[in-house]
Amino acid sequence: MIFTKNCIIEPLKHHHGEEIYALYSHQDVRAFLGGVPTNSAIFSSFDSMLHSPYPNSYFFISLKDSKNFIGLVSIDEYHEQTTYELSYQFLPQYWGKGYAFEVLSAVLHYGFTHLQLAKIVAETQTANIASCRILEKLGMQKIKVLERFGHEQAVYQLLRM
Repeated sequence: MIFTKNCIIEPLKHHHGEEIYALYSHQDVRAFLGGVPTNSAIFSSFDSMLHSPYPNSYFFISLKDSKNFIGLVSIDEYHEQTTYELSYQFLPQYWGKGYAFEVLSAVLHYGFTHLQLAKIVAETQTANIASCRILEKLGMQKIKVLERFGHEQAVYQLLRM
């Protein structure tokens, strides 16, 4: 478990299913992630996260004070499976409050120190300006732009110092 100033970052567990379902079925959250998946796809994704081999890491994020669930963050195999990707989804009521930066900073640190990764990438639609900004604020550098899933994507990278 990782604690930040405002958040608790804990490994994803089976009892988190209801919150993950709410996240994956939220239209605004899924706007830049291909839309809301079918129920069976959500349950399949959740099961895959729970049974993913190390060093893939999936984290349930909640607030320290209220214990409210705010999002999901992961470091898992990237598309090409030669590196690992930082991915994240936060519920809209927690956007713009600094929680994502706080949590992503801690998870990147975890990836470099505990997982001993040499680099971590992140991919987001170029149209998702808020996501591009947070990745740049984290110190990630845009290394390429490509077409994937029918949309222009920006790929960012951060190297271990």
